[in-house]
Amino acid sequence: MITKTELDKLVEKYENPDFINSDPVQFIHKTGDKKDIEIAGFIAALFAFGSRKVFIKKLNTLFSIMQGKPLDFILGGNYNLLTDFDYRFAKPEDVKAILSVLKKLYSTSNGLSELFEYGYKIDNSILSSLTAVTDYFYANNQDITPGFSFMLAQPRKGGAMKRLNMFLRWMVRKPPVDLALWDFIKPSELLIPLDVHVGNVSRKMGLLSRNANDFKSVLSLTDKLREYDAEDPVKYDFAMFGAGVEGLYKE
Repeated sequence: MITKTELDKLVEKYENPDFINSDPVQFIHKTGDKKDIEIAGFIAALFAFGSRKVFIKKLNTLFSIMQGKPLDFILGGNYNLLTDFDYRFAKPEDVKAILSVLKKLYSTSNGLSELFEYGYKIDNSILSSLTAVTDYFYANNQDITPGFSFMLAQPRKGGAMKRLNMFLRWMVRKPPVDLALWDFIKPSELLIPLDVHVGNVSRKMGLLSRNANDFKSVLSLTDKLREYDAEDPVKYDFAMFGAGVEGLYKE
């Protein structure tokens, strides 16, 4: 099993500003307004699947259409500009549906931070927060398409919830890579953003024994990482990434 010293060295190497430029986290660093940051991060996280180069290119196109002001674009509602915008499973109607729900959310509340906090305070857990957020989006979309369901997976179905857990990392953890915008969740409570790559690397490292990349594995891996750092277990997301970059623990 990999040692804490080895993991910490990988974190130290990769958790720095250079990491930002090649990662979807870059989009939360391109605006200074809190609500724009939240929206940009949320959208970027939902699109973070498939080829990293391809979805980052797509996100650059999307935020260019929004002229770098996602809140103004969402509230303005001129979604016809997105008629030809799609990415793999996400079709134009899926993107428009997500933005329409965001429009309602920001027109009637303080937005994503309020919604995530409301869900978290139901029973002081990340799971209740993710459940409340996805429930809100499903309740406010009359046409649940396959693309919408893929982009906004539901915790009740037992998936790893990788993209929303990654979004929470961006919002909760400290800089320089993450921004620590939200303080109602502690870094110690965050869950590892688990995908196929992280799952395979963590098994090679001896940190995860379960074969499925599901929510049970998220909890198991996060618990193991808390043994290495109880206050900030999700910092080891950088170590998993670094191991992949360096060709260590090959999948």
